[in-house]
Amino acid sequence: MSAAQAVEAVFRIESARIIAGVARIVRDVGIAEELAQDALVAALEQWPESGVPDRPGAWLTATAKHRAIDLVRRKETYARKLAEVGRALEDVPPPAEPAELADPEDIDDDLLRLIFTACHPVLATEARIALTLRLVGGLTTQEIARAFLASESTVAQRIVRAKRTLATAGVPFEVPYGADREARLESVLEVIYLVFNEGYSATAGEDLVRPALCEDALRLARVLAGLMPEEPEVHGLAALLEFQASRMAARTGPDGEPVLLADQNRARWNRLLIHRGIEAMRHAGSGPYSVQAAIAGCHAAAVRYEDTDWPTIAALYGRLVTLVPSPVVELNRAVAVSMAQGPEAALPLVDALGLEPALRAYHLLPSVRGDLLERLGRPAEARAEFERAASLTRNERERTLLRRRAERL
Repeated sequence: MSAAQAVEAVFRIESARIIAGVARIVRDVGIAEELAQDALVAALEQWPESGVPDRPGAWLTATAKHRAIDLVRRKETYARKLAEVGRALEDVPPPAEPAELADPEDIDDDLLRLIFTACHPVLATEARIALTLRLVGGLTTQEIARAFLASESTVAQRIVRAKRTLATAGVPFEVPYGADREARLESVLEVIYLVFNEGYSATAGEDLVRPALCEDALRLARVLAGLMPEEPEVHGLAALLEFQASRMAARTGPDGEPVLLADQNRARWNRLLIHRGIEAMRHAGSGPYSVQAAIAGCHAAAVRYEDTDWPTIAALYGRLVTLVPSPVVELNRAVAVSMAQGPEAALPLVDALGLEPALRAYHLLPSVRGDLLERLGRPAEARAEFERAASLTRNERERTLLRRRAERL
């Protein structure tokens, strides 16, 4: 591996920690990212001649922090800034002395601050996702744009505006406490969950799944669980994503076509991820992510589709509805009821949801209704529902599957 390749690989892994450590000094994530990039350039200039240091991540962190100190000292408000930062500035060792570099493991608190800052509710959801993937996930603007089927310029503008909004609003670089922490944590968990879901079932495009996005979200959830071990819902989200990710390999066929849950080869489910999900559940609570994790755990525990404990799943969805009232959750509950009590018990529930404005363009509503009608021996009506569902989805793989189900009838 060349020095340039080593720089790129190390920066990809360490960028979030570097930005987090620098942001604690400059109190601005936008400036922190620029200084981290400056350190990257310095490494590209120096490492080919001096060689890759023994602790490259610590080298980059120390270099970026020194540049942050220089920036602060150049400002007229240096005295006030120095008082705020305290001895943290004086403790940063020079990058020329690798043996004395600060241990990169010492900045976990900074990483937690960075996650909470990137997911601040002052930002729109799309901006939180883009900024989190950029700063915490280490993805390039091009990678984020490709993952969410947006133009690179659109994603770049979102990130720039997000950083400007944080600076203008004076969002503190800190981990909040009390009620503010609870509200902010909900935002953090929501962003990670949305990133995973977009990878698990892409809303548009030619691919049903985007494994790289799922991996990024799962990594963020694991990091958060390690940084906040006393928060039950963090472990609930981690458990949910572990269980869901365990099915990834079985969700698509050889040509990328969707494979329904009932038809999946469960031997392809990742037992290690299921074990990790079970372990995370030991620390989970009773919030919405924990309940969803319990539902996913029921699926993971079934060796065969026929062994699925549908009555328990239906009951869990009933509990979830009380925690997060949502027509989508109601639709999922109806599916579980159909499996536990039969399609005739679920069809009235689905028909009632047809009046929900939020579900008018939701392709899974007619898809579920079509499935129930097919099971009830009403093929003509089922075919019409599958055709309607195919017209609503923006994902090519799902559209193909739904059209095939309609043609089969």
